[in-house]
Amino acid sequence: MAKDVRKIAAVGLAAVATIAVTACGTESQSNSNQVSSTGSASAKQVQLTLWNVDSGLAEQVDNKAIARFNATHPGYHMTGEYFESTPYLQKLQIAMGAHQAADVFSNWGGGRLYTFVKAGDVLDLTPYLKADPSWANRFLPSVMKSITFNGHVYGVPYGNLQPVNFFYNKQLFAQYHLTPPKTWNQLLSDIQFFKSKGIIPISLGGQDNWPDLMYFEYLVDRLGGQQPFDNVMAGKPNAWSNPVITKALNMMKQLANMGAFEPGFSSIGSNNGSDAALLYSGKAAMWLMGSWGYGTIASDDSAFLKNLGWFPFPSVPGGKGNPNDVCGNPSDFYSIPSYDSPAKIKGAIQFLKDNNLDSKNVADLLQIGYVPAVKGIENQLKKQKDAAYETFYYNLAKNAPYFQQSWDTALPTAEGNELDTDLGKFMVGQMSVAQFEADMNTYLTK
Repeated sequence: MAKDVRKIAAVGLAAVATIAVTACGTESQSNSNQVSSTGSASAKQVQLTLWNVDSGLAEQVDNKAIARFNATHPGYHMTGEYFESTPYLQKLQIAMGAHQAADVFSNWGGGRLYTFVKAGDVLDLTPYLKADPSWANRFLPSVMKSITFNGHVYGVPYGNLQPVNFFYNKQLFAQYHLTPPKTWNQLLSDIQFFKSKGIIPISLGGQDNWPDLMYFEYLVDRLGGQQPFDNVMAGKPNAWSNPVITKALNMMKQLANMGAFEPGFSSIGSNNGSDAALLYSGKAAMWLMGSWGYGTIASDDSAFLKNLGWFPFPSVPGGKGNPNDVCGNPSDFYSIPSYDSPAKIKGAIQFLKDNNLDSKNVADLLQIGYVPAVKGIENQLKKQKDAAYETFYYNLAKNAPYFQQSWDTALPTAEGNELDTDLGKFMVGQMSVAQFEADMNTYLTK
């Protein structure tokens, strides 16, 4: 996740013309941009700081929430500070260790947050959520696993949902009287058909490695449900050698060997939009990507949107996983340092309860094309410019029994980075299944 911005902040679908799009989102243009709210701070007020990596319109939405907090909580004054993603990750790591992080800090849950949780440096929000059921019930249940450890909650969502789904060229499918595949075997059949017609079946930005991971995550879940990756997260010996993982890797290799992807896919980038271009130029029929892919196409070739369709990752017959499970980035999250003073913790809690993903913040997010991880926004989504797609991916998350966070974010940093690297090597035949699993197993004992 630290190597690219796809998991930092998904591009607003209705605002693609004013937000710089890369693989999935945007980064701040400066290392640090401090923004205070309307009005000046008083010496008697409790001073609070919020750290975030949003930029552009998303940063403006954040600042509106901060301004409303300051206007309605006279005992506090919050200031927002905004960073580029990679420097922020480094800054947060150092600041948490030195007990000098912001009073509300942005994060992506998973292994990186758990590192801070294990050190005792993140506030357990469980008692605060239990004390206010209306706050606790605000969020979609499927996104909460990424910030829940040992039954305790250490963050709340903000910003945008980012599930992964297939996009497809509706014109090509209609031309050959095909419908979007619902099962793995149907997908294989469509791949063979498009290949026979000289059309790239699926566009893959293999140069950046992380797009490979989407297939891996989905296939492991469809085949074996949550347990195989839960064993990895728990550090169980040889968890990467699980037969389910082995089968998933072989299925990925099958795709590569049968020509499912463009020739030379390992030299085609996703961060630079080359994989998306294969779809909207009519050269490829399908493209597996996160919800930010819609924004990429809307920005690069808005005329193609009339031909753009989407469908969930297919089911795998005989698999133990729920076919309604989704993979991707459940949300961005806000957490609070446990070592803050009681007065600062009280203020940070009030901000998260009163101004983050409240009705006004949700309305602001929807206006810029973000779909937040909150319940009950179906009618609001129907009024949006990109209502059809936004409703589709909101329902993916809402109806998911399980929302698997991207593994390279869920895992500790070193393991997640190695996973992306090894998977890229595996897809081009530089590592065998056994070599891949053996290398990844070494991280379970570190």
